[in-house]
Amino acid sequence: MLHLNAFLMGVGHHEAAWRLPESDPFAQTDVAHFQRLARIAERGKLDSLFLADSPVLWNSIGRRPSGTLEPTVLLTALAAVTEHIGLIATASTTYNEPFNLARRFASLDHISGGRAGWNIVTTAGVDAARNFNLDELPAHRDRYERAAEFVELSLKLWDSWDDDAPLGDKEAGRWGDDDLLYPTEHTGRHFRVAGPLNVPRSPQGYPLLVQAGSSEDGKELAARYAEAVFTAQQTLAEAQAFYRDLKQRAAQAGRDPDTVKILPGIVPAIGSTEAEALALEAELDRLIRPEYARKQLATTLRVDPEVLDLDRELPADLPSEDEIEGAKSRYTLIVTLARRERLTVRQLIGRLGGGRGHRTFAGTPEQVADAIEEWYRSGAADGFNIMPPVLPSGLETFVDHVVPILQRRGLFRTEYTGTTLREHYGLPRPANQFTRQPAAV
Repeated sequence: MLHLNAFLMGVGHHEAAWRLPESDPFAQTDVAHFQRLARIAERGKLDSLFLADSPVLWNSIGRRPSGTLEPTVLLTALAAVTEHIGLIATASTTYNEPFNLARRFASLDHISGGRAGWNIVTTAGVDAARNFNLDELPAHRDRYERAAEFVELSLKLWDSWDDDAPLGDKEAGRWGDDDLLYPTEHTGRHFRVAGPLNVPRSPQGYPLLVQAGSSEDGKELAARYAEAVFTAQQTLAEAQAFYRDLKQRAAQAGRDPDTVKILPGIVPAIGSTEAEALALEAELDRLIRPEYARKQLATTLRVDPEVLDLDRELPADLPSEDEIEGAKSRYTLIVTLARRERLTVRQLIGRLGGGRGHRTFAGTPEQVADAIEEWYRSGAADGFNIMPPVLPSGLETFVDHVVPILQRRGLFRTEYTGTTLREHYGLPRPANQFTRQPAAV
C-alpha cells in the first residue's frame, strides 16, 4: 500500500497562496485552522501530518505569511482533535539538546497514544546559528556527526525505562521498579548525559524517525536511522536513482530496506479539468512578487541578487557544490533544474514558488492519481509527501477526489487498521535495547 503524508504549511505551499481571495493571511498562527486540516487529512485515512520548522525567521515578512508556531506544541493541539493520524514534527539536532528533545517527543507520543514522529534535521544557514550563540554555521560534516550522536543518545534515553518499570502496585505501595531503569551514562564528543529520561517509555517505544536531507551525509544518516525519508525529486529517473541508492545504503547498514519508506514531495494543483488546474497554477504564479523571490533565490545560490536577471538563465559562474555548507542537496536540485530545462530566473522563481524544488503537477484528480501510481509502481517511491499549493481547499480536493481513486485501484487503505504511526507505516514496535533477555531454557 502507498503511504501518504500531508505536509501542512500555513495556507499552502505556493508562496502566493495567501493572496487568493479564499485565503486567511493570518492562518499560520491559528490553531483552529490546523485542527481543521488535521481532521480533513484523517478523513482521507492519510498516514500522517508533517510540520516543517526552522529556529530562525526565514524569508522577508513582506513576501509571505511568516512566523510559525513551535511544531511539537501545535501537534499536541492536533492530537486532541484526531484519533488515528500520525503527527510528525521537525526538530534540529544542531540547536537542541538531546534530553530536552527526547522528553518532548516522548511526551507527544504519550499524549497522542503513539502517533509521534521526529523529522531529524541539522539546519542550514548562518542566521539560525546566530540565534544560538554562534557567529558562523557549523561545518556540514560536523553537523551530521553531531546529529548521529544526538540520535544515538536519544534512543538511549527513550530506552532508559523498561516497559515493565511502572508497576502501580497499590497493595504493596510500590509504584515502580528502580531495577528496570537504565541510566544513560553517555559521554561522547558532543554530549554528556547521565539519564535516565524523566518520562516512561512511550506507546511506540520511541517516535517514528524521519529524515529529509539528500546530501551524501544526509543519506548516510537516513540509511542508519530513518524509518521514513522525505525527499525532493523532479524526474522519475532521479527519483528511481535516489530510491535505489538509499535502499542499498540501508542494506549495507544492516537494515531491512523495506523498513525505510521513501516519500518524495508532490505539489498537486488539482482542477475538475486539466485547463482548470493549469489556470490555478498560472494564477498563483502571477501573484508571486519577483523582487522578494529573487532575493531569496540569491541567498540560496550564494550570489548577489543583482546578478540574477529575471529574463535570463542563471549565471554560468555559480559557486560549486563543494563551496556550499548549508542545504547542499537543495542547492544542487535548484541548479540542476534550471540548467536542465534552461529556465530563466523568472521561470525558475515560478517553479520554486510552487514547491521550493519539489515536483509540481497540475491536472485532474485522475491525472494526479496516475502520476502517483506511476512513480510508486516504477520503484521511485513508497508513497508521497502531499504538499497542497493552497490550504485548506487543496487538501480537501485531494482527500475527496484523488484518495478515492487510489482506493478503488487497491493502492491505499480504506480504513485505519492500526492505532500507532508505526503501525500505519507497517513497522514493528522496537524492542528496548537494554532489556535483559531471559535465559534460554
